[in-house]
Amino acid sequence: MSKAYVFTGNGGPEVEALVDQDKPVPGPGELLVAVRAAGVNPVDWKLRTGYTRPGSVPQSFPTVFGSEAAGVVEAIGPDVEGFAAGDEVFGSPLTGGYAEHTLLPVAVTAHKPAGLSFTDAAVLPVAAATAYDGMRQLGLAPGATLLVTGAGGGVGSAAVQLAHHAGVKVIGAASAAKKEFVESLGAVHVESGAGFAARARAANPGGIDAVFDLVGGDTLREAAQLLADPATLISAGGKQLVAELGGAPVERARTAAVLREVADLVVAGALRTHVTRTWPLAGAGEALRAVEEGHALGKTVIEVTA
Repeated sequence: MSKAYVFTGNGGPEVEALVDQDKPVPGPGELLVAVRAAGVNPVDWKLRTGYTRPGSVPQSFPTVFGSEAAGVVEAIGPDVEGFAAGDEVFGSPLTGGYAEHTLLPVAVTAHKPAGLSFTDAAVLPVAAATAYDGMRQLGLAPGATLLVTGAGGGVGSAAVQLAHHAGVKVIGAASAAKKEFVESLGAVHVESGAGFAARARAANPGGIDAVFDLVGGDTLREAAQLLADPATLISAGGKQLVAELGGAPVERARTAAVLREVADLVVAGALRTHVTRTWPLAGAGEALRAVEEGHALGKTVIEVTA
């Protein structure tokens, strides 16, 4: 048997539970992985409430939480090449990351570099890879100015660092409590909330060249007003709205190649994961509450004992 943190239906925290379940069996192109660490993301609790990704299959219950994980390969399924039992890997799980065991598809799984911890590797497939994809989509030249909304979160903090590394000037919108953190990433902090666009404009009178939005809603609408060309507006927080405003959703690559590139950036010191809090699997509910209630700074990770 294998322990996993699941939701047994759509709803609030009352549908969550730590359960024992059968160890999953890898199919073609899949790896059975003993999980060492799993990243915690807002999409985890959103899926519990009934949110569905475009094109996804209907949920079946119980569903294991978690969309990114790192661990050690225990077994390989048919038609798998390039992986073997004992390999240290990270990627996007098919059967949830908040568990002692999960299945990873080889198409979105990479070998973990020796210089990267399981804890740091576990936060790369969603947050860091989304930031990487977004920055590649924008294709900003050195010297351009980028506004990142939600700059204190997992994706936002990675986007700020990647932009800064590329020579792009970054304005980071985040709460006042995250000012020091955002500035430590290399951004000029502006306080989020109503009127933040005016504060961003004042922080860079020369204008904003692009916006990487991670909040959606009114924040996205206000940020869009800063741009002369809406084509330089992308969002991972309001996919339908950003299209209505003339921008585009972040185009996710979701490939092993991107995971390898992001991991190399971390090992080289160009990108820090900023894991600020870890919980054991038994504390998965607490970890999820911290992210759901917006109290988490940087990245939150569930560490599973080997």
